[in-house]
Amino acid sequence: MDSTQTLIIGAGISGLAAAAALGSHPYLILEADDQIGGYCKTVKKDGFVWDYSGHFFHFKQPEIEAWLRARMPDQKVLTVEKKSFISYGGRLIDFPFQKNIHQLPQQEFIDCLYDLYFASVDRDVAPINESFHEMLRKRLGGAICDKFLVPYNEKVYACDLSTLDKDAMGRFFPHVDVADVIRNMKVPTNASYNSTFTYPEGGAIEYVKAIASDVRSDAICLNERVIAIDLERKVARTTKREIAFERIISSMPFNHLVAAAALPHDASVFSANKVVVFNFGFDKKGRSDAHWIYYPSRETVFYRIGYYDNIFATDRLSIYVEVGYPRNATPDLSELRARVLSDLHREGVISDHKLVAEHAVVLDPAYVHISRTSTREHAKLSAILKQRDVHSIGRYGGWTYCSIEDNIVEARALVAGWLA
Repeated sequence: MDSTQTLIIGAGISGLAAAAALGSHPYLILEADDQIGGYCKTVKKDGFVWDYSGHFFHFKQPEIEAWLRARMPDQKVLTVEKKSFISYGGRLIDFPFQKNIHQLPQQEFIDCLYDLYFASVDRDVAPINESFHEMLRKRLGGAICDKFLVPYNEKVYACDLSTLDKDAMGRFFPHVDVADVIRNMKVPTNASYNSTFTYPEGGAIEYVKAIASDVRSDAICLNERVIAIDLERKVARTTKREIAFERIISSMPFNHLVAAAALPHDASVFSANKVVVFNFGFDKKGRSDAHWIYYPSRETVFYRIGYYDNIFATDRLSIYVEVGYPRNATPDLSELRARVLSDLHREGVISDHKLVAEHAVVLDPAYVHISRTSTREHAKLSAILKQRDVHSIGRYGGWTYCSIEDNIVEARALVAGWLA
């Protein structure tokens, strides 16, 4: 039987960052896929560079960004000021919607401002204790919710928003009040956590490679999936062998981890959506003034598109298109592709453009559904696992909503606690 001090499950950002932090201490990384990177993989085809989805990096800690850039000296990395809009009623509204309702037709603006005002008046009288849906309505009023926040987020999460916790998006949700709206009418300040982002010319995989440069290549085992974890014996069984361990760092989806560890749990608690991502490359340029456009209308099948070509000002339209589905749905990719292309044309993203390259991937899970129940169950099961030196981290290991930088910070902090 093979053995290691630290067994790392998953060679995505979290797993690689943990391994890099471990330095010379013994570890082994198991990755079910044939490549490292998790969802931060990059596809290059016919001169186009796409990721599995739009992984644009937003750094709050300069030290982490500097550490990464020092390990990718041959990469051109741009820092970009984000330009994002919402397609609404045949016009583009600046993002976030709730801060730019003054850009709506007059009567719709009045409706939104009226509801927002009375929502703010009533907020202290009726505290928010329940769901994400309730939080939206009580904080921002019915009109803003009905026009954008509810239909858009239902398209993203592919679920009833009343099943999500009020803090399901945490710090990433842009809250506003009446003063913010009025101030924004004269002096626009649409700053958000990702107002600027960085992106390397070679795609998101270059950041993955930068982290991996501090990881021993002979410790990364590809095409090896964990099947079962014996917590008593401290032995993991994979598709290839058994491995004894002292501790585990796992970034695999938490529900898969607890199933592998044979912990009794309610599997229905851990739900998520799936997202189909189409990467399209066309023969000529489209609009040049946007990085993201959001689509709340249920008439349009996708909820967001991102423009790769507008980062490096290339001369051909290069976009990713995202469509949300319930976890148990099985989309027909051929039929969906045709619908997406039709909607891109109707929305004016393309006209007589010729599609010259494409790629598609299904992210499953994509966005986890954070509920009161999932949070309680995650905390309970995590405590049991930690008692056996099994630590679950990352977006899917933590069953949370977080940034890629958060994953690096969390992995480093976990290892630092052991090595201190």
